[in-house]
Amino acid sequence: MVIVAIENLCKTYQLGSRELCVLRGMNLSIAGGQYVAIMGPSGSGKSTLLNVLGCLDRVTSGTYELAGQDVSILSDDELSRIRGARIGFIFQSYNLIAQLNVIENIEVPMYYQGRSERESVSRARELADMVGLADRLTHRPFELSGGEQQRVAIARALTNDPVMILADEPTGNLDSESGAEIMRILQELHARGRTLVIVTHDSNVAARAQRTIHLLDGRIEREERTGPL
Repeated sequence: MVIVAIENLCKTYQLGSRELCVLRGMNLSIAGGQYVAIMGPSGSGKSTLLNVLGCLDRVTSGTYELAGQDVSILSDDELSRIRGARIGFIFQSYNLIAQLNVIENIEVPMYYQGRSERESVSRARELADMVGLADRLTHRPFELSGGEQQRVAIARALTNDPVMILADEPTGNLDSESGAEIMRILQELHARGRTLVIVTHDSNVAARAQRTIHLLDGRIEREERTGPL
């Protein structure tokens, strides 16, 4: 099944009287279960593309189909529902809530999904155990290492059983050992059939993907295939 189907996609921002074209006629297809890395210099459109894929930003023209649904024509409210139901996000800065402990941080998306407290706690414990945090459930973010915080973020991204996981520089704030642990977890998720799209500047991170897409000036400059599809 094709998870991402983008055709002639353009994204333009209005800056006063000037238009800034960030994505220029992009075409991209990602099949279910693929592991894709996106690379490119600053200003190449990596973050904008990730925002579009994650339904955080709307396209200016062209089409974007997510798992067969044309999301380029949806309203902001409809995009919000798609984000909550079908996409998992992992950010460089973790984006955890400082006042909440591990279990509570993982539970947050499930509150908006309308799940019962009992179901949310059970699912959060299951995911915390999966990422190796079963003994840290009551710790708050400031009591965790960077690698542990990112593992909380990964668990949180899985609460809605997403069709696609988007990661923005997931190892960018980590030392090499913690970064390697995060990449191991992501590799395991891919082995279980998850669709992963990772923005990274690190060639070692990209080397783990099946496909590496290089952007330049809002276009796909080239693609490398590093593993079986």
